[in-house]
Amino acid sequence: MSDYGSAWRILRLPSLTDQIFIKAQRIRQLQQNDTRKVDEDEKSEFIGIINYSIMALIQLEKGVADQPDVEVEEAVSLYDKHMLTTKTLMENKNHDYGEAWRDMRVSSLTDLILQKLLRVKQIEDNQGKTLVSEGIDANYQDMINYAVFALILMNE
Repeated sequence: MSDYGSAWRILRLPSLTDQIFIKAQRIRQLQQNDTRKVDEDEKSEFIGIINYSIMALIQLEKGVADQPDVEVEEAVSLYDKHMLTTKTLMENKNHDYGEAWRDMRVSSLTDLILQKLLRVKQIEDNQGKTLVSEGIDANYQDMINYAVFALILMNE
């Protein structure tokens, strides 16, 4: 069995959330600071948010493993499945809301990602108990879509 495809499943969900938070905070710093000491840009950080969020969605589906237990092929299949589900959600929301995101600033999309992260962290800290919530999975999907929107805007 290959450890490469599933070693991330050993991370607990809050650890993945914290990794996404680090990426979002780095983006915020890049947006606010004129000088950079590391030669990385926002794009790679938004891609990281997408990847970590999909890992979290997979973990919500499969649970946490103490040892790597998913072959590379299954990991890729699960990744593709969650990306397709999230893309479909984005298309449905775009249909209902229009493409208002196209008129947004990338920094506003970063704010929305940070807001979703704070909500996920609150749900995790309360062991999943919430009075009102659309669920952790919906928050991860929203973060993916906001990151995709940011990448599109940055390439236009």
